[in-house]
Amino acid sequence: MRKSGSQNDVVGINLKENKASNDIDLDMVEKQSSLQNESITKCQIPGLEYVVFVKGSGPHEIDYGYLPDKPPKEVLVSRKCAEAVLRGAQVYVPGIMACSSYVEEGDLVAVSVAVEQPFPDGGWGLGITRGTVLQGLPTDPYHFERHGLYIGQGTTMLSRAGIFRASQGIAVDMNNRVFKLPSFYDVLEGEIFLQNLPSIIAAHALDPQKGERILDMCAAPGGKTTAIAILMKDEGEVIAADRSHNKVIDIQKLAAELGLTCITTYKLDALKAVRKRNGSSDMTTLCCNKDNNDVVNQRSDSGPLGNGVSSTTFVGSNADTTFKENVSNEKANERTYTSKADIRKNTRRMRNGPGRNQSLGGRVENSKGFLPNSFDRVLLDAPCSALGLRPRLFAGEETIESLRNHGKYQRRMFDQAVQLVRPGGVLVYSTCTINPGENEALVRYALDTYKFLSLAPQHPRIGGAGLVGRCEFPDGYVEEWLRPGEEELVQRFDPSSQLDTIGFFIAKFAVGPKDDI
Repeated sequence: MRKSGSQNDVVGINLKENKASNDIDLDMVEKQSSLQNESITKCQIPGLEYVVFVKGSGPHEIDYGYLPDKPPKEVLVSRKCAEAVLRGAQVYVPGIMACSSYVEEGDLVAVSVAVEQPFPDGGWGLGITRGTVLQGLPTDPYHFERHGLYIGQGTTMLSRAGIFRASQGIAVDMNNRVFKLPSFYDVLEGEIFLQNLPSIIAAHALDPQKGERILDMCAAPGGKTTAIAILMKDEGEVIAADRSHNKVIDIQKLAAELGLTCITTYKLDALKAVRKRNGSSDMTTLCCNKDNNDVVNQRSDSGPLGNGVSSTTFVGSNADTTFKENVSNEKANERTYTSKADIRKNTRRMRNGPGRNQSLGGRVENSKGFLPNSFDRVLLDAPCSALGLRPRLFAGEETIESLRNHGKYQRRMFDQAVQLVRPGGVLVYSTCTINPGENEALVRYALDTYKFLSLAPQHPRIGGAGLVGRCEFPDGYVEEWLRPGEEELVQRFDPSSQLDTIGFFIAKFAVGPKDDI
């Protein structure tokens, strides 16, 4: 980092070792907290010696050089871009919404953020078109949207015209931030990656072992997936699924950057993760039922990450021929029908060559799901209200009703996940929210619905206890949480704790015999 010009952010690196211990006591946490006064410190938690803490500072006062008759040149960024900048990122081209006129490369600009505002119809939005010219005066129609929401100063890397013509790249090099964090851009690329501490703990709670078959159901952006693969020493099989094509591509890129070969990616809706046993054969699904020794041929990904163990591998055009022959033999006694639309589609594909999804480097395999009991361990890091994320500049769309809907959605995902774990396996559920309806209430639902599930201890344990009791809402709705004795078996991370983390929740379930299902 000193070499990259970030030497001012490197105050010191404390390498003092802490004695190995299976239990993390309060003294250790306090010691860790005291070390946080330095910018970069080595983690003192047993088992996490490979983790380095990076601490920011702020808020800092910044003189933007504002004069009533001569306002500074400005750049207005989206909320998500601003949240990334507050975590140490630069301002990239897609994040810029508006800009002052006559901005040239090398200009010093004030960077502000546009946060969603309520619309008359009850919705939320920006009400601003990308490319709008900022006037920088109180009479500017967009003055209110950014007033008091300046996040720092930076130097433009492109002119105004270049910013709104380019599709990617750094637009503003942030050199003076309200909250200062060292930038890791081009620092030890492929050797480190940035992640929140609770996310690392979630991967450890899963306790992946070499040679196991593990599913990350909602894997994007891939931080936990790669952490799991690293803990497995890249030996075994990690299936990373997400319903977004582009997000799956991002997982592939991250795995390739870190040199991990045991990760196989699929595009799959987590609500459709279970494949019925009497369903048709799916060439993109990895199916291996350990209970019944029912093995279905597996196709390896043609991309650089498809190095999982497989019983059959198809490559290139021969793969298509072999697969068609196998399907033909399996369905010899079935009547098949190919529509004229499919014939035309296949003809165009042969004439035009492979498309985006068939090209190397941008290929994403679709999956129709996996057989029940086909994984040793499953991680369900469920989509949630994200009320624990920091920084979080906007949460206005969440209501009591929407929070309840998050919980219903997560239960449906959990119903899928619990079917995929084999008896004797492990299921870890996590969220990045502080809402008990998506955390403790889900645990209560899981334990009451699936009698073969039980809460299991987590190592390391540095989060706080879960919430015990229940909550009755004004409309009569009752939300059941944990019962006495269960609170110490989950981890709830409070942003106000000494560890200064994001809000997060982790529950680990041991899967017993499913004979009574």
